Amino acid sequence: MIDYEIFYRRSRAFSNGAKRLRNSKQSATQPLCYSHFSFYQSRDSYVVDDAQSIETFFRLRDDIEKLSLAQYFCELASELAPEMEESEDYLKLVLNCLYMLVSEKRSQTFLKPVIELRMLTLAGYMPSLGVCSACGKEPEGNVFFDIHNSCVYCAGCRPSGERITKGILNAMRHICASPAEKLFSFELAPDSLKKLSSISERYLLTQTRRNYRALDFYNKLFRE
Repeated sequence: MIDYEIFYRRSRAFSNGAKRLRNSKQSATQPLCYSHFSFYQSRDSYVVDDAQSIETFFRLRDDIEKLSLAQYFCELASELAPEMEESEDYLKLVLNCLYMLVSEKRSQTFLKPVIELRMLTLAGYMPSLGVCSACGKEPEGNVFFDIHNSCVYCAGCRPSGERITKGILNAMRHICASPAEKLFSFELAPDSLKKLSSISERYLLTQTRRNYRALDFYNKLFRE
């Protein structure tokens, strides 16, 4: 994992002439490029005065699946990170997921639910994954996750929700609550990862009440 010592705020800025090949800011302002920027404020917007690339994640462009997933990660951050407030945790999360994606240290199926649930947690949408919301006891065996009410139920209560294994529940707990340096240190079987990915995506769409173009593109290409 990369340790980034940074201060970050989500903001919008214009870079004049950045698409020109000879422009000094061209490489540092391309998509998926992590760069150091200097801004100045014009009458009603920020303008990029200088830009120096730090990491381009260039190898993502060799794989359309990785590229589309990386764009989805960035779209999530753009939507959920607060504008003009300190958002360092969001940036660290995205950068480390892009690093894992490029280095293939973790699979796409692993990274997608990690960034979805962790970013929702940072944005205040953390689900209640402790005890059963009906009886207050620790769920054993099969568990039922209620996407709409953001909570879990044990098999005995089961007023609503989708059945998940205790392993998936523990993975969700880990993603939402573990320290950042241990975020990627859990394991799930491939079938359970697919289930987790499906649940985290539907939970994200339900809680944020919007669609994501990069996610639609990713699903259209690789689920059909």
